[in-house]
Amino acid sequence: MKTSALLRVGLIAVSLFAGAVAARAADDLGAVRSRMEKRIGSVNSLKDRGAVGENNRGLLEGRGALGGADQQVVNDENADRRKVYGALAAQTGASADEVGRKRAAQLADLARPGHWLQTAGGEWRRK
Repeated sequence: MKTSALLRVGLIAVSLFAGAVAARAADDLGAVRSRMEKRIGSVNSLKDRGAVGENNRGLLEGRGALGGADQQVVNDENADRRKVYGALAAQTGASADEVGRKRAAQLADLARPGHWLQTAGGEWRRK
């Protein structure tokens, strides 16, 4: 009987910990989303100028040398995208790479005319 009660207490503690971890992950993803929303104007400006394109892994990639501020936008965006892809991979059982590649296809469909896109085969083209 004592063992059963201890087991229940242990399971409750694990559940509470898991809930706290899930809540923190949700908060973290909320912060990621907020940062990405604030950054979208800068990202679109870089795409419109042809300075960056969407690669076939769902990440931004410079189409030449970028200045410090522009490179920071790319670095920050890619770091946040990796977090989102990792979270989606954990939820779906896919790899983060698979999630990124699927997102790349979606981004290609959503891209504006003139934006740079990398094909699945690795070649760059303008939409």
